[in-house]
Amino acid sequence: MIMIIIFVGWLMWRRSLLTALICLTTLGSLVSCSQNRQDTKEEVKIVATFLPVYLFTRGVTGDIPVEILITPNKEVHDYQATPGNARTVAEANILVKNGLGIEEFLEKLIGGNSQLTQIDASEGIEPIVEEEDEEKGEHAHHHEEEDEEQGEHAHHHHHEEGDPHVWLDPVLAQKQVTNIRDGLIAANPANEETYRTNGDAYIAQLQELDREFAAKLAPVKGCKFMVFHDAFAYLAQRYGLEQIAILGTPEDNMTPADIQKVLNLANSNQVKVFLAEPGVEDKRLEQIAKESGLPVETLDPLESGETDPQYYFRVMKQNLASLEKACK
Repeated sequence: MIMIIIFVGWLMWRRSLLTALICLTTLGSLVSCSQNRQDTKEEVKIVATFLPVYLFTRGVTGDIPVEILITPNKEVHDYQATPGNARTVAEANILVKNGLGIEEFLEKLIGGNSQLTQIDASEGIEPIVEEEDEEKGEHAHHHEEEDEEQGEHAHHHHHEEGDPHVWLDPVLAQKQVTNIRDGLIAANPANEETYRTNGDAYIAQLQELDREFAAKLAPVKGCKFMVFHDAFAYLAQRYGLEQIAILGTPEDNMTPADIQKVLNLANSNQVKVFLAEPGVEDKRLEQIAKESGLPVETLDPLESGETDPQYYFRVMKQNLASLEKACK
């Protein structure tokens, strides 16, 4: 009898031990799986090409880090990639780009990373096709040979795929953020809730910005504004304005004839304010403003500046104020 009791007790102890081991193994697997999912979230490397794309991407990712390929003080047009850029792209999981040909330098970088997921923020957007110079008439005071002489100082850049400055239209910006949100969800579904919540909130802000632009610019529909950087065609088209881009005037040593051509264009279009890119010392504009006596306001193409996602809204509201002054 005693032997039977001991044997039964031994069986029960063994079963308890096995059960405990199974539980520990299962728990370890669960912890391991959970840790793997956490690692996946931490290890995803997202890279955005330049400032507006970075702002929109950060607006979607929130606290999930994003690297910017072109530092905000660099010009994206005609940018030459660096070895550091090549390393960044080679190590990235996801690359977010504006598209429409503005990031020509990427062609030499992406071939070395076969696992790279690319998100084209402009997918599905119908671009404004740039007209040939001879078709632009007086609204584009442009001389190709002068652009070649000016090099990086020229603010007109021919883009074969169409005008890439879609981020300056709050409605098209919504489409870009939607593309970024959906692309990130597809590439990194572990963070879907984060991307969807942040993306939807950012889009709601863009919708409010569009309503503000529409309300304040409706009374001045048809207004013509003059710029040296032809980046605002989408914005003008959206709100019924007309961009007059002064292209190809020499950076230095403008002749009286050059100045007079611009002044005649300004007078014929009843331009009351010149709009200039902030942070750019433009001797042409200084000369023209001095000769004409017209004030100068800033219109920011958002290709440089701060990296806070809310910076987009601050600058666009400043742009709206400048357009109101130019059109009143």
